[in-house]
Amino acid sequence: MNKILVLITLSDSGIETIKSTPELPKKEMEFVNLWQKEEILESFFISVTKVNAVLIFKSIDEPQVKKLIESLPYFPYMSKIEYHVLNQQF
Repeated sequence: MNKILVLITLSDSGIETIKSTPELPKKEMEFVNLWQKEEILESFFISVTKVNAVLIFKSIDEPQVKKLIESLPYFPYMSKIEYHVLNQQF
């Protein structure tokens, strides 16, 4: 089964904006929780520094994942996004 790993890094200025706007994290988590309920998001990790995130999607293709990431409230504050299509071995 193929999965898509997304590695996200927030910009320094983005982190400051997010910290100063309490509604943003709440809106962001609404998306993450919805994707989990829809069973398209398998895993979600945030680094201790809250600068990086790792998302693992299943049952959807890379173009769909890119659209989802671009819909996130944090998207304008992301400095780097990497997409890796993986083939799960076990």
